[in-house]
Amino acid sequence: MILIVDDRSENILPLKKILELHNFKTDSAESGEEALKKILNHSYSLIILDVQMPGMDGFEVAEAISGFNKAKDTPILFLSAVNKEKKFITKGYTSGGIDYLTKPVDPDILLLKVKTFHKLYEQQQQLKAIQLSLQSEIETRKQAQEDLAAHMQELQFVLESLPQIAFTMSTDGNIEYVNKLWFQYSDNTKNLLETHPDDHLCESWKDSLRNGLEFSCDLRLKQRSTGEFRYFLLKIIPVVQQGNVIRWVGSYTDIHQQKMANEVLEQKVEQRTKELVVKNSELETTNHELQQFAWVVSHDLKEPLRKIQTFNHLIKDKFLAGNIEAESYLNRSISSSKRMSSLISDLLDYSRLSISANFILTNLNELIDEILEDFEENIHEKHAVVKVGHLPLLETIPSQIRQVFQNLISNALKFSKPDTSPVISITGEIIEYKSEDSPVSSTGDFCRITISDNGIGFDEKFLDRIFVIFQRLNNQSSYEGTGIGLAIAKKIMDKHNGIISAKSSENEGASFILVLPLSQKGQPSESLNTDELYQ
Repeated sequence: MILIVDDRSENILPLKKILELHNFKTDSAESGEEALKKILNHSYSLIILDVQMPGMDGFEVAEAISGFNKAKDTPILFLSAVNKEKKFITKGYTSGGIDYLTKPVDPDILLLKVKTFHKLYEQQQQLKAIQLSLQSEIETRKQAQEDLAAHMQELQFVLESLPQIAFTMSTDGNIEYVNKLWFQYSDNTKNLLETHPDDHLCESWKDSLRNGLEFSCDLRLKQRSTGEFRYFLLKIIPVVQQGNVIRWVGSYTDIHQQKMANEVLEQKVEQRTKELVVKNSELETTNHELQQFAWVVSHDLKEPLRKIQTFNHLIKDKFLAGNIEAESYLNRSISSSKRMSSLISDLLDYSRLSISANFILTNLNELIDEILEDFEENIHEKHAVVKVGHLPLLETIPSQIRQVFQNLISNALKFSKPDTSPVISITGEIIEYKSEDSPVSSTGDFCRITISDNGIGFDEKFLDRIFVIFQRLNNQSSYEGTGIGLAIAKKIMDKHNGIISAKSSENEGASFILVLPLSQKGQPSESLNTDELYQ
C-alpha cells in the first residue's frame, strides 16, 4: 500500500486515480500528524510526501519516520511545488527521502518511479525475510552443534566407563574416538584393531559400512603386553538420524574364557556322543534280547498256566461234582489262572510297542468294522448299539492303532451299566492343530476321533491315573481286566505323535478323545525304550 501525504485533497485525488489505475492500493493523509498516526498502525511500501504543509512540513515528518523501527526503511518520495532550490532538495535527501520531485510532475515519470520504489521495497522485504530465515537457521545449527558436542561428550564419558574396548567411527570408516582400553592392543587410532591372520574381517565389514547395516563377528586380538591372542566379539552399530547414518559406534567384548569353555564343552560333547553311540548300540542289542526273552517267558509261563486251567477243569468236572465248597475254591483258582494268562498276554502286547514299524495309509472305517466283527458275540449278548461316523484316512501302524480302538471299544462294552444296553458312538473330524480343544478346519493337519459311551463313567479327578500301567478304578471282582489296556493305548498314541484324553462323570458315561496327525511326514519320531516297558 502507498501513502499519499498532502494538505490539499485536490492534489491527493489525481495521484490516487493514477496509482489505482495501475493496481496500486493507496491511502492518504492531509497533515504530517495524521500521516505519523497511520504509519504507526500500518505498513506502507512507499510514502509520497508533500514538502510544504502547515504544522509539520514534509522534512519534519520524514525525520520523525526515520525514528520508527517499523517504518524507518520505508522509501519516501518528496513532492514540492514551491521549494525547488538545491538546498531544499539536499535537505529532502538528508532527512530520509530517496527521491525529490518538483511539481508539476509528469505522471509517467511519477508512475515509473513508484513502480521502481515499490519493487525495491518488495525486494527489501524479501531480503529481510531471507535474512531472518538465515539467522534462524544459523541459530538452529549453532544450537545443534552445541547439542552434538554435549552428546559426544556424554558418549565419550559412557565409552570410557565401559569394561569393553569402545570407539566411534565416521561415516567413511575412519576412527574418531577410542577409549583407554584400546591402547592395550594398539597405538593405531585410524583403523580397526589388527586381527589374527586367520580371521577375515575386511570384506564383510566393508559390505556393512556400504549398506549401513549392523555388523558383528568373533575375532582374535593380540594383547601388546603378553603377545597373547584373545577372542573378542566385535559389534559395530550405525547411529541413524532422519534416515541417514551419521556415525558408527563399536565395541570389542572379551569372550576368551567363554570361547575356551565352549571348545572344552564341544570336545566333551563329541566324546560323550561317541560313548552314547556305543551305549545305544549295546542298548539295542539288549532290547532285542529282552524282546526275545519276553516272548520266551510269555510262552513258558502260558504253557503251565494252560495245564493248570485244564487240570482244574478236569478235577472240577470229574471229582468235585456236588461238593459246593470245593468247587468254590477251585473256581477261584481257575479265575486267578485266567487273570494271570490275560496279564501275560497284555504285558507281551505292551512290550511289542518298542518294535519299530512302518506307517501306512489306513482306512479307519474298515479297521473298526473288523474290530466290531470280533466283538459281534459280545455286542449281541449285551444288545449294544454301535454308531460309527465317517473317519478320515490316516498314516498309522495298523496293528497298533487297531489295538487302541479294540481296547477302547472293549472298555465301553465292559463298563456298561447293569440292565442298560450300551450305546457307543465313534465320530471323527479334521481340526486345525494338535489339541483336543482345537477348532474344526477342513484344511487342518490333524483329526480328532471321539469314542463315547453311556456306561458307568468315572470321576475326572482320577484322569491322570487311568493311562498308567496296572492302575484300576473299579473293583476287580465286578469288572475283569489287568489295568494295562489304556496304558497300551497311551503308548501307541505317543508313538503316533498323537494325544489321548478323556472326559467323564460317574454314571454319566465316558468320552475318549484321540488326536492324530493325518500324515506322519515332518512329525517328530517317537521311540520307546526297554525301561518304559516295565515302569
